[in-house]
Amino acid sequence: MFALAATLIGAVLVQAVGALMHDRAMTGLRARANASAALHAAVLRSELDKQRALPLVLADDADLETALTTRDPRRLDALSRKLEVLGAQTRAAVIYVVAADGFTAAASNWRQPTSFLGSNYGFRPYFAQALRSGYAEQFALGTVSHKPGLYLARRVDGPDGPLGVVVVKLEFDAVEAAWRAIGEPAFVVDSKGLVLITSEPQWRFLARTPLSAAARETLRAQGQYGQATFDPLPLRERRGDGVSRTDEAQPGRQIETRLADVAPGWTLHLLSPAAPADQAADAARWITTLVWTLLSAALLWLWVRRRRIQLAALRDRETRLELERRVEARTKELTEANRALSHEVDERQRAETRLRSLQADLVQANKLASLGQIAAGVAHEINQPVAAIRANADNGLLLIARGKPEAAGENLSAIAAMTERIGRITDELRAFSRKADGRVEPTLVSEAIDGSVLLTASRSRRQQARLVRNGETPGLAVLGERVRLEQVLVNLLQNAFEAVEDRADGVVTLTVSEIDDVVQISVADNGPGLAPEVERALFTPFLTTKPRGLGLGLVIAHDIAAGFGGELAAASAPGAGATFTLTLRKAVP
Repeated sequence: MFALAATLIGAVLVQAVGALMHDRAMTGLRARANASAALHAAVLRSELDKQRALPLVLADDADLETALTTRDPRRLDALSRKLEVLGAQTRAAVIYVVAADGFTAAASNWRQPTSFLGSNYGFRPYFAQALRSGYAEQFALGTVSHKPGLYLARRVDGPDGPLGVVVVKLEFDAVEAAWRAIGEPAFVVDSKGLVLITSEPQWRFLARTPLSAAARETLRAQGQYGQATFDPLPLRERRGDGVSRTDEAQPGRQIETRLADVAPGWTLHLLSPAAPADQAADAARWITTLVWTLLSAALLWLWVRRRRIQLAALRDRETRLELERRVEARTKELTEANRALSHEVDERQRAETRLRSLQADLVQANKLASLGQIAAGVAHEINQPVAAIRANADNGLLLIARGKPEAAGENLSAIAAMTERIGRITDELRAFSRKADGRVEPTLVSEAIDGSVLLTASRSRRQQARLVRNGETPGLAVLGERVRLEQVLVNLLQNAFEAVEDRADGVVTLTVSEIDDVVQISVADNGPGLAPEVERALFTPFLTTKPRGLGLGLVIAHDIAAGFGGELAAASAPGAGATFTLTLRKAVP
């Protein structure tokens, strides 16, 4: 009772401490993640705020207004040189001026092969929106550079109306590099959920949440994202909170921190590992378990010591009182005491005689029950090997009579091997009935199958059933023990052969399959199958459908599989046969 109570209290305490430490660690991780996300956002906002002022100032520049008004080549050339210097000073990717007709009149990259001069950008949404409302922003791939960036556009007004649009393209290579150096994946999504800026380049223009086919077609039709597929990000929501990456770049649970409105319509996402919280919780659980175990052991020792002292004192008191009563009784009535003593001696002798008789009967009954269990198990499991020994002995005698001692010697060797195997089986069954030692070791599947097929060969030949073996892989090993594994397979093969004994086309199929870290060995037959009531109680002791069966074979096989850390299951359909599947752990080389 003490052990049960200590275990229950310890389990509750361990879980509570683990949960508390996990919550505290998660609180700290979330605080650090929020601070890191704020730092990421500050870097991004700083870059955006610095560049947003540039088109506003240039829209009121007198030289720019004059160049657009006169369209004088010399003034436009001077304007390009001025934009070139300004772009180098502000670290803008490119600064260019688009006239009202949509053609680029001046650009900071006028010296480069990718110069925008003369290019028509009237189709760009930021150009049309800026002419219409005065200001526009658009994130898109460059048509010439094919590099993503944010286009900041500002209308240039003249005395007679709009003269054009000044555009500053802002690329985020430095921002993304700074994020990447921190080591935590970060990305920015727009109002549609598309990733625009990211420390993971392969995530650009992926969707945070899956988009419909119509939404994808609309985005492709806009043409501002190049050949992007708009697939979902490789993130999977985890139960509770957090996400995990399906690309396995950073396995484990991640804390996703979101900061909205880092820019109009933009949301910053930051992924931080949650493993430190799990590790802290595990460490707290182990420490609590150790402390509670030591404390419980100390309390148990103190309780046992105190109990022994109390029992010793109680025995001394009872002994003293008994002696006082006896002295008093003998002093008062010596004769009555003697008669009572004689009567008590007689009664005690009769009681001891009855007690010895009952103890002898109980020992005998227990011995008979144990012998019956062992005899039933051995008789059921070695029935086929004994039959095989008899067949080999008869064949050996016949071969000796025919003057073939070498062949007879092979039969005698087989008999010796089978008797040794019977001895091992009886040893294992006896150990199993006593509570087996649980020895589990790597065992070759092919060797166990070969042994079980050998033991059941006579049964398959007698019943003219065909055995089909599939999926065996050389060197495949499972955690088990060969003799007990053969014992399970022999039982399953025997049952399968018996199920098809009345069929002229009886087939028993043995299939080996590897599934992740387990191995499944299936034995299927094309017999009549199992009745529903039999299938429900299939692994109940002494349940059998055979006239002379004991109903222990499948029970023993089921317990052996459980001892290996596996399981034995059955499936059946009326008229379609039965399939028994043995699932075992794969042995790691």
